[in-house]
Amino acid sequence: MKAFCAALLLVACGAVHAGAQQYEPLGAHARAAMSAAISDKSPALLLFKDPEQARTWLNEMSARLARRIPDRKSRTELLKTVHHEAQRAGLDPQLVLGLMEVESGFRKYAVSSAGARGYMQVMPFWIKLIGRPGDNLFHLRLNVRYGCVILRHYLDIENGDYYRALGRYNGSLGKPEYPNLVLGAWKGKWGYIGATS
Repeated sequence: MKAFCAALLLVACGAVHAGAQQYEPLGAHARAAMSAAISDKSPALLLFKDPEQARTWLNEMSARLARRIPDRKSRTELLKTVHHEAQRAGLDPQLVLGLMEVESGFRKYAVSSAGARGYMQVMPFWIKLIGRPGDNLFHLRLNVRYGCVILRHYLDIENGDYYRALGRYNGSLGKPEYPNLVLGAWKGKWGYIGATS
């Protein structure tokens, strides 16, 4: 419980723990699958069983994000993108919001000391490895898409172990601080009782 509270305190204070995903060679199958996931051009939609659930989720998440992103239109666009990209990657949208809070503090143009970029702090080597060399990692939808596809890849490698997958995402595999921060933000500030799909 102490670790959880400490993680929440660090996230609440605005500490940003952007890391550096480590370059790991990908097999041809993994590279093709990730490239296809990045290239998909489907529209960003809130995927809920009924429109009222979508409105409730969007309003609740928007209120939580208002301090970080004061402009309602920008906030709504970010939340719709996160929800869509998380769902298509098989991730909980609240997990992605927790990761974004820890990684970049919801700063679109954040750049880490290691060169990671954007909301989800994606390392530039990924655009060469699985995407198109011309992709702009500061573009909202591309940044969130890359981040979700990469996190899904790490979850698959780690057989669904969030702790280890988050460590890989941050380049801190085996160290507890980062996974604890993201998991604390996911279950704490971004936790959501209602249906997300």
